[in-house]
Amino acid sequence: AQCLANLRVDKENARVLGAALDKLGLWHIGGINAPYLWVRCPDGLSGWDFFDLLLDRAQVAGTPGEGFGACGAGFFRLSAFGSPEDTAEAAERLSRL
Repeated sequence: AQCLANLRVDKENARVLGAALDKLGLWHIGGINAPYLWVRCPDGLSGWDFFDLLLDRAQVAGTPGEGFGACGAGFFRLSAFGSPEDTAEAAERLSRL
């Protein structure tokens, strides 16, 4: 029962993050059958440049895709493992960009 409750929270967190990314017009995948959302970095930014932008302008952290090898270049990974409150705050900060 506890594992299912945790999965429901993670899935809702992923939905909230995905909605914020949709609002920004950022292409993303995942968050449905996995707790991670992969975002294509806008404007040709590298994952590291996007990391810097999100950290500086929204105080939101994630993982640059380059950390996963060459195929991750130009992508950024967000996790749905936070609390619902922290996830809602991150989504709001993303939406304000």
